[in-house]
Amino acid sequence: MSSSKGLVLVSGANSFVGGAAIEALLKAGYSVRGTVRSKASGDPLIEALPEYADKIEIVQVADITAAGAFDEAVQGVDAVAHIAAPVALNFDDPEPVMTAAIEGIKRILESAHATPSVKSFVFMSSVVAILSPKEGDEIVYTEADWNTASLDTLAEQGKNTPGHIIYYASKTAAEQALWAFRDKQHPKFSVTALNPCFVTGPPVVVPKSPSGINFTSRTIWDVLAGVPLAEAGLAGLFHGFVDVRDVGRMVAFSVAHPEKTDGERFLLASHYGPAQSIADILRRQYPERAAIIHEGTPGEGYFLPGYIYPKGFRQDGTKATRVSGQDYIPWEKTVVDMAEKLKPLLTN
Repeated sequence: MSSSKGLVLVSGANSFVGGAAIEALLKAGYSVRGTVRSKASGDPLIEALPEYADKIEIVQVADITAAGAFDEAVQGVDAVAHIAAPVALNFDDPEPVMTAAIEGIKRILESAHATPSVKSFVFMSSVVAILSPKEGDEIVYTEADWNTASLDTLAEQGKNTPGHIIYYASKTAAEQALWAFRDKQHPKFSVTALNPCFVTGPPVVVPKSPSGINFTSRTIWDVLAGVPLAEAGLAGLFHGFVDVRDVGRMVAFSVAHPEKTDGERFLLASHYGPAQSIADILRRQYPERAAIIHEGTPGEGYFLPGYIYPKGFRQDGTKATRVSGQDYIPWEKTVVDMAEKLKPLLTN
């Protein structure tokens, strides 16, 4: 690969967030070595970023839980961004999910710890590792919160644990393993956790069909495609979002500025954008689709200016803006940019 600011290993390179992280790193001047379970699954990423073809290398790591799985991939890299993990809300068996999440982070940390060139390690955690049950009139979540309740539920219910709780528990346990490793092994590299809320926005690789759209991005697609607003997205989904490009940016920032991010968690949350807000934005942007995009009740259910969180429940993502010195992408831009990327998939 051509010379650059350094080489970053990104696991889960073919994922929605992985693609954004890789694009952000490339734009920041880094070269990237991305890991995927099967080599061919990385081809669309290279095709989507042709101007960086000489700075992207794709390698296969078929089983991230295997001993020494990342030993070869990590050789010569300056930083690691671990993004590969099971992601779904309908898991029916906790054992493989928990194993992949916990053993995956352990294996890549072990490989990084044994590699002298590694200076930064960034872990893609989740807001679900933060959202602990709380009571009160004004609930605010910050990086100080931990969702240990999900682990308690898993311990009590075992294989009967609801699918979304299995996912929550896997992210909590994996991040706990990250900090336990740091505290015990005292690695020479910086350690940072990013905890995004529901991630949406334009994908680097446009899926071949709507079924390939990331599940946290379904709301924007559904509204654009004409799904009734009450049915758009996932049932019961809380409407706190962050643009995938902001998540990628924070990966690159954490790699570049370990002196600011070492030992830190960053809750990434920018806007509250229910389906009605998306409909209002898209109907303004695409008046020719006014007969397809449901009108709903314009202006209701969200809060301007800024699409802020409702009073009484907030995910506080301001730490990332303070430390990085850059604000989040506006909600209108997130919605329109994603719609533009996905328009080729429309059939109506």
